[in-house]
Amino acid sequence: MIYPQNFEQKIGFDQIRQLLKEKCLSTLGEERVSEMIFSEHYEEVEEKLNQITEFVRIIQEEDGFPDQFFFDVRPSLKRVRIEGMYLDEQELFDLRRSLETIRNIVRFLHKNEDEEENACLYPSLRRLAGDIAVFPQLIGKIDGILNKYGKIKDNASTELARIRRELTSTMGSISRSLNNILRSAQSEGYVDKDVTPTMRDGRLVIPVAPGLKRKIKGIVHDESASGKTVFIEPAEVVEANNRVRELEGDERREIIRILIEFSNILRPSIPEILQSYEFLAEIDFIRAKSYFAIQTNSLKPALENEQLLDWTMAIHPLLQISLVKHGKKVVPLDIELNQKQRILIISGPNAGGKSVCLKTVGLLQYMLQCGMLVPMHERSHTGMFNSIFIDIGDEQSIEDDLSTYSSHLTNMKIMMKNCNERSLILIDEFGGGTEPQIGGAIAEAVLKRFNQKGTFGVITTHYQNLKHFAEDHEGVVNGAMLYDRHLMQALFQLQIGNPGSSFAVEIARKIGLPEDVIADASEIVGSEYINADKYLQDIVRDKRYWEGKRQTIRQREKHMEDTIARYQTEMEELQKSRKEIIRQAKEEAERMLQESNARIENTIRAIKEAQAEKEKTRLVRQELTDFRTSLESLSSKEKEGKIAQKMEKLKEKQERKKNKKNEPKDISSSPVTPKIIPITVGENVKIKGQTSVGQVMEINGKNAVVGFGSIKTTVKLDRLEHTNAVPQTEGIAKSTFVSTQTHDQMYEKKLSFKQDIDVRGMRGDEALQAVTYFIDDAILVGMERVRILHGTGTGILRTLIRQYLSTVPGVSHFADEHIQFGGVGITVVDFE
Repeated sequence: MIYPQNFEQKIGFDQIRQLLKEKCLSTLGEERVSEMIFSEHYEEVEEKLNQITEFVRIIQEEDGFPDQFFFDVRPSLKRVRIEGMYLDEQELFDLRRSLETIRNIVRFLHKNEDEEENACLYPSLRRLAGDIAVFPQLIGKIDGILNKYGKIKDNASTELARIRRELTSTMGSISRSLNNILRSAQSEGYVDKDVTPTMRDGRLVIPVAPGLKRKIKGIVHDESASGKTVFIEPAEVVEANNRVRELEGDERREIIRILIEFSNILRPSIPEILQSYEFLAEIDFIRAKSYFAIQTNSLKPALENEQLLDWTMAIHPLLQISLVKHGKKVVPLDIELNQKQRILIISGPNAGGKSVCLKTVGLLQYMLQCGMLVPMHERSHTGMFNSIFIDIGDEQSIEDDLSTYSSHLTNMKIMMKNCNERSLILIDEFGGGTEPQIGGAIAEAVLKRFNQKGTFGVITTHYQNLKHFAEDHEGVVNGAMLYDRHLMQALFQLQIGNPGSSFAVEIARKIGLPEDVIADASEIVGSEYINADKYLQDIVRDKRYWEGKRQTIRQREKHMEDTIARYQTEMEELQKSRKEIIRQAKEEAERMLQESNARIENTIRAIKEAQAEKEKTRLVRQELTDFRTSLESLSSKEKEGKIAQKMEKLKEKQERKKNKKNEPKDISSSPVTPKIIPITVGENVKIKGQTSVGQVMEINGKNAVVGFGSIKTTVKLDRLEHTNAVPQTEGIAKSTFVSTQTHDQMYEKKLSFKQDIDVRGMRGDEALQAVTYFIDDAILVGMERVRILHGTGTGILRTLIRQYLSTVPGVSHFADEHIQFGGVGITVVDFE
């Protein structure tokens, strides 16, 4: 039970509904928002919260969720259930796109079909999808009727194709006739040079000055608003235009026949389609709630099937949205109600946040049981209530003969009658509105009944007797909204355990009430009351101070524990990875040694080919063997520090060997002087120190042109040497490579390319150059069709451009534009 009827307006849930509707994609979701109700069933609420939690994950982690087309075609489908009714083109197009969206959503949620449900990413949403029908055959049939723009295809039927072919042919003949008549009229001076045929009442006409309208035989269909132009349909094309009208009528009738035929096929499936749209509506609803949860930083707290409120850092979502616009933050609420402290009596200064606390509790609990995530800390625990009652604000009514106090008493009567241990009551300014002594007594008696029934509740008051009642009775606890006496401002923080002061004297003094008035009031109430209030304030202040200290110590201890745990984990990881690092370093060194060995072997081979001394070769190999042996004899600890040094030594040795190889030999030291054989054209040679074999193409003095495969290079003769090897003649595979930068530039060029060019007013050579560049760019970016606007004029530009187009290989066809879109003044170019 939710009481009173305007409960949602009192707590602000009507604004939540409006915000949700704004986030819906269609009326499907908006209807679900309007139908959203409070639920008492734990399993239902739990499932709804899980669905939203999963959808929030989809929004934040997935990129491909299909939410493009949410169209509500249910009214159209319900209309089509009547025999003879049909969907029009737009309705059919919306049906096709929304059915595709339903199919894609179901596929998305079932994409891990082979997994167990407990291992599925989105189990609650998958259960929601269930066995929803997706109608691929209907989508295919619609695709056979409509094109990608939602218009009936020419080949939707044989008759429609015939009608449209004849219509196109007739329009073409009308266009040609009109152009001939127009050119003749222009040459006679009856019509201006820049005039083109236009449409009036669906018929092609020629604009003519009123004084010359008798010069052209035909029917006057209309005149301009200024009266300076009349629109004449020449007599030569009247019959053709009539035929166009007839064909257009035939076309409409054939389209209706096609749509009726499809609607007859669709009709048996309408109940299942409507069920699928209910699924689409639910997805739209869940999506809206998910985006609202992201906006308000809401989440799913631990939900328990019992009466419980253990909230940490709870925030009023509407207050949060409002304050964010002004760059401010909401002070979060910490509150706990359980079986030991079921009713919380909140006291404190006016404008201290008591009513906001009350509304926050009511709104968040109502949102939760309506299946919405709530803005609070993840360690919060929430429960379930069967009924929520609220008494807040002024309910006086002249029509119902109710005063403020009598309306409060009426609410108390209904609450006492209907509340139980599964109820949550929210009462603001309990007992107010009448004489304080009797009002406080009645409030205490009512509170006693609430406590006896085991009801949960949050009650705000200023009455001292209610504070004493909370101290003396189990199940009721005091709470205070904190106030800074030094800064004289509310802190908007709830502290449970002690009652709060109203700070009446301090607030009166801050406002500027005369001091003698404050002194008289203090004397009237008595020093004991003033001192008791002061002591209460001191207790609250001290408790707040020590609570802050305790929180600081707890945070530091937690930080220290986390640091110690982190260091221990890091030490364990270091110990585990130490051996792995050493092993990897050894493998890396081994790999580098093997690579170096291979390179040295190649060097030795080169030295042998250069007829080096065998002793030097032996020494080189011996040095490498000695280094490898010394490296393997190192212990694991020594390897970590010495591998780099050994690798540096190895590099130095390689450099020395390379330098020795490049040093010229001392001929005098050789016992036999080798015979120098001159190099001639056609011989196979290679560059000294390299292995590539080429052929001498020609010799020019001390230089020779050598061909290495497909590459020719000029080399000095003294750098070449004879070889018996044969040059490689295998063809070099050609490959094309387009860099990412070039690809991106082409993509940007295609996006910015305009399919029209206007060359009117240009000279012939200027226009031809502009068209040349334009056609080249169109072919480059892969356009299928472009338009060249050259005007009619004398026809020179048109002739030049068409002569050029006939020479372009990539152009497959060019012709005049349709008469409705410019006629002979525009050339349409189609590419291969």
